[in-house]
Amino acid sequence: MSAEKSSNIVNQAKWVIVLGLFALAVVGNAYYSEVAFLYRVLGVVGVILLALVVMASTTFGKSSLKLMSESRNELRRVVWPTRVETTQTFLVVFISIVLLCLFFWGLESLLSWLTKLVLG
Repeated sequence: MSAEKSSNIVNQAKWVIVLGLFALAVVGNAYYSEVAFLYRVLGVVGVILLALVVMASTTFGKSSLKLMSESRNELRRVVWPTRVETTQTFLVVFISIVLLCLFFWGLESLLSWLTKLVLG
């Protein structure tokens, strides 16, 4: 058996475990409905965290974590506009929209008037 095929089988087994843990969280929450809400929430959160740890150990999970890390680094590099820039941009867009609305209202009024004139 090749190493790649063995790794694929291990990954599939981990995904089965993850799905089983998620199912356990849902079914356990419903089954133990008479238990105090806080304990059920803590149990569900604990089982889901365990499932996420197992999920992170799969090939897909590792690549997903790497993607999230890279995305976080990219967000740190973004230069966000200042409050003044945001306000100025908003005002430009708002005034443009108002002017275009007035233009199209006038155009529609003119065309309505012409249509009434032609059709009687």
